[in-house]
Amino acid sequence: MSYKNIKILILIIPTLTIAVWEFVRHEYLLPYISMELGNWLAPVLVFLVSITLLLKLFGRMEQLQAQLREEQAAKAVLEEREALARELHDGIAQSLFLISVKVEQLKAADTCAPNTSPAYAGLHKVTQELNAYVRQAISSLRAQPKGESAAGWEDAIFHLISQFGQEHGIPVTIDWNIPEASLSIKEKVELYSSVREGLLNISKHAGASQVSVQGCTTPGGWQVSIKDNGQGLDEEQLNDPNRFGLRIIRERAEALGWKLSLSRSEKHTILRIQKG
Repeated sequence: MSYKNIKILILIIPTLTIAVWEFVRHEYLLPYISMELGNWLAPVLVFLVSITLLLKLFGRMEQLQAQLREEQAAKAVLEEREALARELHDGIAQSLFLISVKVEQLKAADTCAPNTSPAYAGLHKVTQELNAYVRQAISSLRAQPKGESAAGWEDAIFHLISQFGQEHGIPVTIDWNIPEASLSIKEKVELYSSVREGLLNISKHAGASQVSVQGCTTPGGWQVSIKDNGQGLDEEQLNDPNRFGLRIIRERAEALGWKLSLSRSEKHTILRIQKG
């Protein structure tokens, strides 16, 4: 039922209730109910109808308003992310690319100083890495679940994880049982991006040959675990300023009140994101 229809019903129901009551009272109940008693029963009847019908309509209206506010907030977040991604692309990414080109030109021009080649190579490598991080940040900002339905969002998660395994040639196990009802629109967007960032971090730093992603419900909410058998990391890595991917995940988690942990168990590194 639409918001407009609910408002119309809220306006019409009390009027129709009185109209029907007065018709029935005068046509059929007048020999049994006096005018004075009928006048007293009219507001009581309207009150009972309000309790049984109007309160439900008001509740539904509040739900629609809450959904609208949530969608508007999510839209504002996505627009802000897109604006930031555009700013990064037009500013920092282009500047880094230009610096990389200039380094190559300087290296090609400086043929008289062979000892400087390692320095140029190191500078070029750092520039390339920074450029890759910035472009990955742009991609993460623009990434979002394909749809808002349960199937669409779950399909997006499964596609993300499966694509990671195919691109990097790593066997990936997926066990995902988090229902859409437990996630808001903003949470779906940020959780999708966090899982994506966690997988990218594995591909860049872990050197893993096996990865598993598990999403399950808990008594207070839900938990997502990303486990790999690569080289070990520990909790201190979450605060390492050079670990851009982990820092992005941590900042997302803090903004939404989620718990984030990184642990090492039985030669496996486990990144956990938990709500509740």
